[in-house]
Amino acid sequence: MSIVNTLSLESNRQIKINFDGGDLSSDAGLLLIKEFVSKLRIDNLLGKVFKTNDSALFRYHTDQKNLLQMIYMIIAGYFEDDASDELTNDPVFKSVLEKDTLASQPTVSRFFNRMDEDTLNQFLTIGRILPKKSLPYSDATGCYSGFGFHSS
Repeated sequence: MSIVNTLSLESNRQIKINFDGGDLSSDAGLLLIKEFVSKLRIDNLLGKVFKTNDSALFRYHTDQKNLLQMIYMIIAGYFEDDASDELTNDPVFKSVLEKDTLASQPTVSRFFNRMDEDTLNQFLTIGRILPKKSLPYSDATGCYSGFGFHSS
C-alpha cells in the first residue's frame, strides 16, 4: 500500500497539499472546496449568469469574486461581512479566490446593497442549472462508478 504525501489540485497545479506537518491553517479545507467548485465549473457559471445592477464601468472586486468570497467565508464559518477585513490578506482565501487581496467589509456591503429582485432571479436560475451538473464519483472502495450528482 502506498502513502500519498503530496498531491496537486487540478484547478491550480501551483497549489500542493502536503501531509508532513508544516504550517497549519484553520481554513485549509477551502482548498478542497475550491477543487469541487472548479470541477462543477460553478465559478464559470457565476461569471456568466450572475451580475448585479451596477452602473460602474470597472470594479477591481467583481460581482462574481465578491459572491465567491462570501460563499467561501460562510463555508469557513465567517458569517458576517465584517470578517472580510480580518481575511483581506489571508493566504488560503487569496489562493482560493486567485486574488492579491480580498474585498474589504465596505466593498462587500456595497455589493450586497446592489442586490435586488433581478439578483434573486439570477440565484433561482443558478439553482436550476446546478442540479444538471455531474461529477465522476467512486464507491467506498475508491473504485470509479460513473457520474452523478447528489444534492441532498
